[in-house]
Amino acid sequence: MKHTLQSFARESHTLLAGANTPATRARLAERLRQALSDEEFVRPLFSGEPSERRIVYQDAELGFCILAHDYSGPKDSGPHDHGTSWAIYGQAAGETQMSDFDVVQAAGAETPGQVRRTSTYTLKPGDVHVYNEGAIHAPSRKGPTRLVRIEGTNLEKVKRARYEVVA
Repeated sequence: MKHTLQSFARESHTLLAGANTPATRARLAERLRQALSDEEFVRPLFSGEPSERRIVYQDAELGFCILAHDYSGPKDSGPHDHGTSWAIYGQAAGETQMSDFDVVQAAGAETPGQVRRTSTYTLKPGDVHVYNEGAIHAPSRKGPTRLVRIEGTNLEKVKRARYEVVA
């Protein structure tokens, strides 16, 4: 089946309008996994100048966003959550090492929370992972990567806590 950004966005809207739950997001992640295997879906998302964060679709009614992340070289991000929202990461090219964390001490208004690493795994092309509300993770990339991400809302406008890793 051929996928386009428009058809994928419509299907995403239909799923999320029915019920924006972890089970629905798991179904949406499976749809993204299928779309990532379609070069006709992936190629146009990354045309033009590389951008580490480009919103390629934002749903006017539900507010979710589809983004294309095009990293040209290594990049490490510290542990983070998605505030009151969620995100689905789909690896389009390259590899991302992802670490998950448990909260040891909650973040305060002015103080970072403390987290402990619980697992580390590698996202390879075609792999998709759901991070529901409250999930804390940290991506690391050793070289060029491309990622398609779905955010429950535009995370540029969401307050997120800071975290420090403890042993």
